[in-house]
Amino acid sequence: MNTLKQGDKAPNFEAFDEQGNTVKLSDFIGQKLVVFFYPKANTPTCTVEACNLSDNYKSLTDAGYAILGVSADNQKKQSNFKKKFNFPYPLLADVDREVIEAFGVWGEKKFMGRTYDGIHRITFVIDENGIISKVIDNVKAKEHADQILTD
Repeated sequence: MNTLKQGDKAPNFEAFDEQGNTVKLSDFIGQKLVVFFYPKANTPTCTVEACNLSDNYKSLTDAGYAILGVSADNQKKQSNFKKKFNFPYPLLADVDREVIEAFGVWGEKKFMGRTYDGIHRITFVIDENGIISKVIDNVKAKEHADQILTD
C-alpha cells in the first residue's frame, strides 16, 4: 500500500456521487476538503464515523471544510446510506477503486485472524491549493470531526 502523505499533491480524481453527479478535485480548488475513505456503507463503524461528521457538519463547514466520503460501494448503496442517515455531504461510489487506489488506501488488512485486501479507514485533509495538509490513519469513529479540526 502506497498511501499519500502530508505535503503530497492530491490526485486529480473524478468519480460519481450517490446521485450520479460527477465530482472532481478541481471542484474544490480554493477551499479546504476532507476526503474520508471507509470500507463499507451501513456497517457499524463506518456508520458511526459518517454520523460523527454529519453531526459536526456545521463546525466543519464553519472552519471552511467541504466533505466527501468514499467507498467502493455502488451508487444505490451509497444513496441508501446517505438517505438513511440524512448525510449533508456527497458519498462517492468508487466501484472501480480509481480514487481509492490513487490515494493509496487499498491494501492488505487483517481481521479476526483473516487476511484480505480492502479499503483502509484513512482521512485526508486537502488545502485550498490541492496539497494534502493532514493524513489521519488512526481514525476514531466517535471523535473523527475533532481529529480533523485539531491541528
